Amino acid sequence: MKKYLPLVFVLILIVGAIGFLQKPRVDVQAIAKEAEIVFVPEENGALKIDMPSTIEDKAAKYNRAREITNPAGFINSEPFQLADVIGKQVILLDIWTYSCINCQRTLPYITEWDAKYRDDGLLVVGIHSPEFDFEKKLENVQTAVDKWGIEYPVVLDNDFGTWHAYKNSYWPRKYLIDIDGFVVYDHIGEGSYNETEMKIKELLEERAVKLGESVQVDASLSNFVVAEAATDLVPRSPEVYFGAWRNSTFGNGEPRTEGGFELEIPTEIDKNIFYLGGPWNIHREYAENAEGNARLIYHYSGDKLFMVAGSANGSTIQIYQDGKPIGDAAGSDLDSNGRVHVKEEKLYKLIDNPDGAGEHTLEIIIQDPGINIFTFTFG
Repeated sequence: MKKYLPLVFVLILIVGAIGFLQKPRVDVQAIAKEAEIVFVPEENGALKIDMPSTIEDKAAKYNRAREITNPAGFINSEPFQLADVIGKQVILLDIWTYSCINCQRTLPYITEWDAKYRDDGLLVVGIHSPEFDFEKKLENVQTAVDKWGIEYPVVLDNDFGTWHAYKNSYWPRKYLIDIDGFVVYDHIGEGSYNETEMKIKELLEERAVKLGESVQVDASLSNFVVAEAATDLVPRSPEVYFGAWRNSTFGNGEPRTEGGFELEIPTEIDKNIFYLGGPWNIHREYAENAEGNARLIYHYSGDKLFMVAGSANGSTIQIYQDGKPIGDAAGSDLDSNGRVHVKEEKLYKLIDNPDGAGEHTLEIIIQDPGINIFTFTFG
């Protein structure tokens, strides 16, 4: 009821002014309809204000927002709770992790929405739920936040407390929380940017009415050409994991087994199966070449290939495709000789075939020791 008091007061003043000044009639009913206020005639003909049971209606249709749970740190903000914001702002909750290519491709839109609608009452909150242990490090997340120009609060969800509170299973995932604290919109993965932005506008307009504010929400829609965006029409190999936790496609080793191995790559290789050659240590999350003089071969389908990797002391690797050294490509991490210097634990773009998707054989030659390879992702 308190949220409606400013509107009620304004309506009373309008009605009183009409009677006193005898000016042309103001359409109070239209104003009330926009504010979701209902006038009910009493027996004496007077109008009584009746607030609709919108909270009850929403409660029957939507789930209430869950609180931030067990945060490991905050970036761009002092610690806060969503309860501090509900009733004041509309909240866009974005669950992401910085080495995820799908998450990265959504960031231009999210940072644009933050800049565009922050003054209208939108609060964007990034919930950073790490897929790998290195993504739990505050300094690594801070580097990613700086790289992508993120200015909204980012919460480190290192133990997946908030992830589990929302019963989530995906990166990325967006939730919109309205002024009353209900999750009224939920989108998994990339895409649907216009739909999401239209919902943001709708919720900001509802907020303005309920708080008695005069807000003119920008009518334009954000539009970016994300050249790397994946499409379901392009055949792509599935994501590949090299650590024992999930390396079910290990062709010449023992899947889901940790330990040190000296491996040989067979003459015949199968599609979507990875093969390692030379000395390798298989850890839970990654495969480590600690001595150098090693190889990796993978026959894949797609147009782009990304690798999550890191090396404490730096490691230079040579990339071959279909038996030939591959040169640099726009936006890739290769130099002109087809080499990648791996150091920071992050996502590296290895291949971007200009002719589109197709079947190819990737070979990586590793000379410097110390590289840790976590996963391949395809676009």
